[in-house]
Amino acid sequence: MANMIEQNPIAGASVYGVEQYSYTVNGVAGKDYAAALTAASFKEAVAIEQALSAYSEVVRQRMRKLDDLGSVMAILNAAAARLAVKDKTSDDQAYVENGAWVNATASKYGITLVFVQNTSNMTRRSIYNGQNAVQYAIDKEDNELKQDTVSLNSYVSKRDNSFSTASKLVRKALDAAGSTIGNIG
Repeated sequence: MANMIEQNPIAGASVYGVEQYSYTVNGVAGKDYAAALTAASFKEAVAIEQALSAYSEVVRQRMRKLDDLGSVMAILNAAAARLAVKDKTSDDQAYVENGAWVNATASKYGITLVFVQNTSNMTRRSIYNGQNAVQYAIDKEDNELKQDTVSLNSYVSKRDNSFSTASKLVRKALDAAGSTIGNIG
């Protein structure tokens, strides 16, 4: 694999006996030191930025999952509220709004809900078991989201520091070049 930056001596060029160089940066020859330094300095920042965008997508997916699971939980809670208070047998049933969507969404995230055959009803026991399974999934996902958010914030900080450091390096190189030219001229 070719180097990102290659140093090329300029034939016959020297200043006060110091050999002069041009640089090939990303396959483009004839670049100066500032261009080489800029490419090298910003390479890390760009790599962090790419990782950051991937991590952001992970966080978005987790948030979407939490939103879906929260909606499933709300519907199961509404179904539980429709159960008879006096008769607490496990055989009583309640209608689950959007039962097909609730079942498909829960299944999408690895949760099995048990509906009464060919209906949108669930028994008391199935509703309570479903609520427990969904709550566990929400808690687990929420913990993972918090960890990913901390990592995402760390990446943002690293990216910002990397861009800042690269900017300072390039500014110093350009100032040094200007100063050198001023001293020679």
